Amino acid sequence: MARSDVPVVIEAAINGAASKQHNPHVPISPDEHVADILAVIDAGAAIVHHHDDLPPGATAEDLAVVAGGVFRSVLAQRPDALCYPATVWGTTIDRRLRHHRLLAEQGLLRVAFCDPGSTNLGAADADGLPAPTDFVYVHSPREIRWWFDELGDLELGPMYSIFEPGFLRVPLAFERAGRLPRGSFAKLYFAGGGDDGRAWAFGMPPVAACLDAYLAMLDGSQMPWAVAVLGGDVFETGLARLALERGGHLRVGLEDHVGDATPTNAEIVQRAVELCNEVGRPVATPDEAAELLDVPRPRASMAAAADPVATP
Repeated sequence: MARSDVPVVIEAAINGAASKQHNPHVPISPDEHVADILAVIDAGAAIVHHHDDLPPGATAEDLAVVAGGVFRSVLAQRPDALCYPATVWGTTIDRRLRHHRLLAEQGLLRVAFCDPGSTNLGAADADGLPAPTDFVYVHSPREIRWWFDELGDLELGPMYSIFEPGFLRVPLAFERAGRLPRGSFAKLYFAGGGDDGRAWAFGMPPVAACLDAYLAMLDGSQMPWAVAVLGGDVFETGLARLALERGGHLRVGLEDHVGDATPTNAEIVQRAVELCNEVGRPVATPDEAAELLDVPRPRASMAAAADPVATP
């Protein structure tokens, strides 16, 4: 059983591949992002992840400008906020993730995503089979080592996306070697069974035995972990309660959620808070989450971050 005094870190992933066609409450514009981020923090989220709506061919420098504007508006009202953006495509990993450096150097970023592995990130077709696409989500071992070095150099807490068990082996190897970066947080992703075209064909299903398999891998590790169900409902599967009872944390939000209802992100976070109360665990504020995860302080002062992000 979990220690009842350990606060629960709730991460809200507010949009991702979801669209207003799936749910009219999905935030798309920068102004909607700002409003939703503030709303989920007020509801109880400690960390917020979002995807910016960028045109085809956008660069990491473009992303830094758009995300930087969102984060400045958020931090002006919630200086304690822990927010991190997604990425761009179609280039080398050092170019694709250059926004991390630009945002960190402006003091706007304290945590950043890290996907330490490769997998087939595919949706199911109408027959429930993996849709015949050519997309493979690939990070070579060399790229992953670069990624860890880059986040360490920037003093950013890594938010690990654990799509498959092999993804978890990488941060565990760094931990065994005494080189796990500060702020490390493993999000264990389970594939849901949503029927709206976003049912993901990867990883393990959201059942207790699969959570137990991950927890067996984490035995002896001090790295905090959370559960998420992509293309489903983490609450209805029972996985959210199991995670809380076993000492874990929660990732929720419209990026992941598939179901009959069309909730707001804040309503989903409120449901997570209610579940924490039922289980008897407190909910972490952003500052408490940063302390629990040992997230480094910003590299620059927020005063310095008041100037727009410069692009090379």
